[in-house]
Amino acid sequence: MALLDGKTGIVFGVANKRSIAWAIAQALAREGMRLAFTYQGERLKDGVEGLTSSIPGAIALPCDVTNDAEVDAVYAAIDKEFGKLDAVLHSVAYAPKEDLENDFVKTSRDGFKLAHDISAYSLVVVTRGALPLFEKSGGGSVLTMTYHGAVKAVEGYNVMGVAKASLEASMRYLAANLGPQNVRVNALSAGPVNTLAARGIKGFTTMLKHHAEKAPLRRNVELEEVGNAGMFLLSPWASGITGEVTYVDCGYNIVGL
Repeated sequence: MALLDGKTGIVFGVANKRSIAWAIAQALAREGMRLAFTYQGERLKDGVEGLTSSIPGAIALPCDVTNDAEVDAVYAAIDKEFGKLDAVLHSVAYAPKEDLENDFVKTSRDGFKLAHDISAYSLVVVTRGALPLFEKSGGGSVLTMTYHGAVKAVEGYNVMGVAKASLEASMRYLAANLGPQNVRVNALSAGPVNTLAARGIKGFTTMLKHHAEKAPLRRNVELEEVGNAGMFLLSPWASGITGEVTYVDCGYNIVGL
């Protein structure tokens, strides 16, 4: 019997087969979890549906996390299809290209608000929506994706680093708030991996090389390693862990010089 047989989960933020969310989803499915996936808009629909078709029993649903009504509709569909929910994977982030590329001091007001709405506040929205379905399971687990740029100034990360800092703080407050309901909330901070989102960061290739040279393991983390760590944090094996940022970065975050 697989670890997650009989468990159900929803994944917000799969973009393509090289995304971190997809790596975690594959690990969850491998262990028996039945999954739902969301996509934003018709542009991403075919790609996400193509991926989910490879996972038995998976479904794909439209959802814009900035629209509360769409989030509510997703959970209504999950209730009808699954009847309960055990896990939420939140892998959603966005900032305008110009606000990522410009010096941070030039960040626009609208860009700052948009980055925080999509990248941080959406965690609150999707967690709140899941609570009635978590209750039917006797509790639940939420995992969000962050990065070292939330706690250190990383060149080229700019407003996204500030939004990720907000995300990490939101994760801790949610964990403290929801612990009495047996709901765990954690964050996974992966090292740089060659995803579509990462390629939007100025100087990403140099970043990969630097991490491989400086990380204690002297290499970059693999997507499969991130996927397995995410599966662990969403599984009963991590039942005593909440409010934590777990680094999966080959040890890079511990290095000073």
